[in-house]
Amino acid sequence: MLIALGVSGGIAAYKACEIIRGLDRAGAEVQVLLTRNATEFITPLTLQTLSRRKVLLEPFDLGEERTIQHIELTRRTDALLVAPATANLLAKFAAGIADDLLSTFHLAVTAPLVLAPAMNTRMWNHPATRTNVALLRERGAVIVDPESGWLAEGESGWGRLADPARIVERTLQVAWGGRDLAGSRVVVTAGPTREAIDPVRFLSNRSSGKMGFALAEACARRGAEVTLIAGPVNLPTPPGVRRLDVESAAEMGRALEESRDGADAVLMAAAVADYLPRASDAKIKKTGDGLTLELDEGVDILAGLGRERKERLLVGFAAETENLLENASAKLERKNCDFIIANDVSTPGVGIDADDNAVTILGRDGSARHLPRESKTSLARRIVEHLFPVEPKSPSDG
Repeated sequence: MLIALGVSGGIAAYKACEIIRGLDRAGAEVQVLLTRNATEFITPLTLQTLSRRKVLLEPFDLGEERTIQHIELTRRTDALLVAPATANLLAKFAAGIADDLLSTFHLAVTAPLVLAPAMNTRMWNHPATRTNVALLRERGAVIVDPESGWLAEGESGWGRLADPARIVERTLQVAWGGRDLAGSRVVVTAGPTREAIDPVRFLSNRSSGKMGFALAEACARRGAEVTLIAGPVNLPTPPGVRRLDVESAAEMGRALEESRDGADAVLMAAAVADYLPRASDAKIKKTGDGLTLELDEGVDILAGLGRERKERLLVGFAAETENLLENASAKLERKNCDFIIANDVSTPGVGIDADDNAVTILGRDGSARHLPRESKTSLARRIVEHLFPVEPKSPSDG
């Protein structure tokens, strides 16, 4: 998940450090966009050190691939947070002015907008500021209202930046769609399986498990009770997720059998072995001759789930090297799924054993939605939004 953090020119700019740390601890990446006035209060070096990313200042900086940096960033951003948001910044956003990097980025980004105003009490209460805030709320911006307290001007009143922990929590809720899946049970499978040839050798595949783990985290972030059945991978368990480790296709099948009862959805992202070797009880010795392995077709776990659909949502994956949509559509029908998520694993750097992915979601109703290349973390959020559409919510902070 990538949060774009805009920092405008107010004394509360130093609290951006706490906000970056809070987002980082929650597992989010942070890209800071700094206004020129903000550099009077905090240095880009400080924010760059904490975020581990180059701080962006100029609207026409070129990225690594010679693309306009702020436009490229809009494609990967899950939420734009501005903290502090000064009265001037609120006025520019309300009027649609784009005269620096942050205000230009605001017009280009389609991700949710979170604003944490901070200013003098008189400025906060001014009719122009109140009108701008009301207009931004009406457009869908989430406003984390300022608090009452001691201000830099040596007086007490409303206008103090909200507590950074509160800002972080609200931003994460917005970026992940809130906790609207609370009460739902979701089972996700991830990673490869290993099928024994003998006591020391096995057959497997290149699946890293990253897509399945990202899907499990995306569901958990929205409040679902998630069981993650993981093949042999070296990945940390996502926060709030119950994890079951398995090795073989048979073990994965048994774990699914035990976990699927009462589940509202099963997301089969694992790359389960299609063929199983006839394993030797003893280590096969090298003889100098070739070795022939006999393989039997394994149990089709996804097809079995499709035959026993009940009321649960069933989602399969199709990793293809050719005829992507034709093969995925056939699999959707054959496995009796609600959705098939198809990805072309022949493209370098995308799909299996990669950090990025690009997929097409095919539905039983004939729908097809293409999601272009981005990180698996960001892509998982969009997939989950498609599978479990987010209900509209009030834009106010409450």
